[in-house]
Amino acid sequence: MSAIVYVRMEVPLRVRIGVLGPVLAWDEAGSELVLRGPRHRAVLARLVAAHGRVVPVDRLVDDLWTEPPAGAVSAVRTFVAALRRALEPDRRPRAPARLLVTEGPGYALRPESDAVDAWRFEAAAAEAASAPPHQALELLDGALGEWRGPAYADFDEAWAGTERARLEQLRLAAIERRADALLELGRPGEAVPDLDALVAEHPWREEAWRLLALALYRTGRQADALAVLRRARALLDERHGVEPNVRLRRLETDLLRQSDPGAEGAEQVWAVTAAAYDQTAGPQSPARLESTVGLLRSLAYTGGTGLGTAQEQRAATVAAAERLDDPELAARVIGGYDVPAIWTRSDDPARSARIVAAAEHALARLGSDAHDVDRARLLSVIAVESRGVPGPRPADAAAEAEWLARSLGEPSLLAFALNGVFMQTFHRTGLAPERDGIGAELIALATRHRLPAYAILGHLIRLQALSALADFGGADEHAKAVDLLAERHERPLARVFTDWYQAMRLAAHGAPFGAAEAAYRAAGSRLDGAGMPGVQRGLLPLALLCLRLQHRKPLLFPDDTDWGPYGPWVQPLLLLETGTREEAEAALLRTPVPPGDLLTEAMWVLTGRAAIALGDKGVKARVEAALAPAAGELAGAGSGMLTAGPVADLLDALG
Repeated sequence: MSAIVYVRMEVPLRVRIGVLGPVLAWDEAGSELVLRGPRHRAVLARLVAAHGRVVPVDRLVDDLWTEPPAGAVSAVRTFVAALRRALEPDRRPRAPARLLVTEGPGYALRPESDAVDAWRFEAAAAEAASAPPHQALELLDGALGEWRGPAYADFDEAWAGTERARLEQLRLAAIERRADALLELGRPGEAVPDLDALVAEHPWREEAWRLLALALYRTGRQADALAVLRRARALLDERHGVEPNVRLRRLETDLLRQSDPGAEGAEQVWAVTAAAYDQTAGPQSPARLESTVGLLRSLAYTGGTGLGTAQEQRAATVAAAERLDDPELAARVIGGYDVPAIWTRSDDPARSARIVAAAEHALARLGSDAHDVDRARLLSVIAVESRGVPGPRPADAAAEAEWLARSLGEPSLLAFALNGVFMQTFHRTGLAPERDGIGAELIALATRHRLPAYAILGHLIRLQALSALADFGGADEHAKAVDLLAERHERPLARVFTDWYQAMRLAAHGAPFGAAEAAYRAAGSRLDGAGMPGVQRGLLPLALLCLRLQHRKPLLFPDDTDWGPYGPWVQPLLLLETGTREEAEAALLRTPVPPGDLLTEAMWVLTGRAAIALGDKGVKARVEAALAPAAGELAGAGSGMLTAGPVADLLDALG
């Protein structure tokens, strides 16, 4: 799920309450609130279970005690007063309560709708019930992640048991809906473990049995699928005395006929086509390599293991093409993988270097006989894969590819070339307006010629550029466009970048430290398993360090923090924090010139902060000269991922 920020404009209370497990509450910084004894927690839990409705004091008394003692009503009022002090510590004496309110004959809890984990879970589960599979999976992953144990785990009273049973049924249904979404997305293997556990714990849930059998069948385990259905029939009949429902019986018949009732027509077409291709195109056919490139391009858009596999096999496909001693085939194979790239650090620099070398070799072998289309594609590959590589060659390749593509009038070729041009616009700071122009042309080109992947790229480029220019209204529109296109065309990786943008936007607008930190951490979790190590490594710690600098908080991080490629620019500040000034001075002198990428300005700002603290005039002058062209930008915001603050503020401090 996307990160949730708890903001209430008219009543700025940011308390979070958890009942999906032991009953707890936290403040906006994530620190657990002291709720006193079990009766206090029981009152809070009972009011949560009422969903904002008033619970009369007499009902609270009956729900808290089997045999209420004398003075029970006074005790309840004491519990409420203590809870109010815990939940609203800043409320002035005699000021009316705003969260736990007195109304009529009792009390009601009135937090924001997203302040209670059970309420968030119910809302997400309800939305997922009718959402497309990608969105449903995202919603349910977040919703099921809310659970810390049985709901209202501290209490055995009747009211708690009723609410616990209701929420548990919703949880089981959510697990089934998540499995169904995985099946719709063609990922049956991922659905099997949770379904296996579900039917073991709840053998009466026929839908879980059906989904498990279908998932096993779609992973090629027909015998296991049929065994599951027989086990379901035996358990339902012997233990519960009921026949399996119609859907379960029909599935068993279909699987015996080796017919998948849930398979889409596209899946059947795929199987028939793949079989025919295997029969007509031999295993050594060069045509297979070109076909493989198209398949890898589609696989890359799925993200996660799909992207990782696509990148690895792309390199293997290029190597195989080179061995065939056919430079024209090699050119088509190398240039056919035109997956848009937005991040300016390679996921695997050594692999990228091998692909660039292969492209250069193909160009050299083709010489003057190279077709302009092949030449433009190979040059675009060099420009895109040489991201962050010094020297004039990558930029020259990008310029020539763009010229060739424009002269040929081929939209997809021009889009690929513009991607290379974008990757080569980081040779100095302050180039956000130039990149914004590239993004605008890509959007217009991709919209006119139905190139959705490049439309997403164009919107992401403009999101980054406008963020650097502090035009968040404009950037918001492009974030919305990315999310719509990503959902329509099944591009899950795009949402990773818009989630990070929302977190960065919070930080740039001065949101409370706890809220911004939580948003960054939630966005960081989206990178786990996304298949983009070049983006992920070191990014979250860097974002949190910039946030701590913004809020003037200590730069305290665990010793084993992986700063990835950003370590050299972070170390002087970390050493200053621990009081080792001489080591910080030495580290500052070792700090290299930042590479040309989306975080160049942020690295210069970190270096400038250290130089100011250490009084190093030479480094200060170097930082000032480097950042002067970006005086009107937010450092780092051009990445769309984090911000190190206004460049102008640092320039003023340097002066």
